[in-house]
Amino acid sequence: MVYINRIEHFNAAHRLYNPAWSEERNKEVFGPCANINWHGHNFELIVTVKGEPDPDTGFVIDLKLLGDIIRREVIEKVDHKNLNLDVDFMQGKMASCEIFVMEIWKILERALSAVTEAHLHQIRLYETPKNFVDYFGE
Repeated sequence: MVYINRIEHFNAAHRLYNPAWSEERNKEVFGPCANINWHGHNFELIVTVKGEPDPDTGFVIDLKLLGDIIRREVIEKVDHKNLNLDVDFMQGKMASCEIFVMEIWKILERALSAVTEAHLHQIRLYETPKNFVDYFGE
């Protein structure tokens, strides 16, 4: 089994906020991330795909194809956007990195299964250089 990784970058704003809670409770739980005027990040998205290399090409997946899929299906929808307001697949959901990466997984898994035998293995999403989440589709 060979694991292929692709890194993409995007910028986006969001707000961590539970509408069922008071402003005070939101600030207590989420701190400055509950700022009513949003806050932004320079995200790094690392997508890992696994599979056996094709005997004709030697590729698990063509990296240009993988990059095109990630950009079309995710980056173009989230780059320089507000995750809470502008991103259709995040509507009505908490805009935490944990929920965000799970939604990205659903999109990429569907898109990849339509064009390749390779399988999505992991998504790593860096919110900051110190904070990141990993998701394996489980």
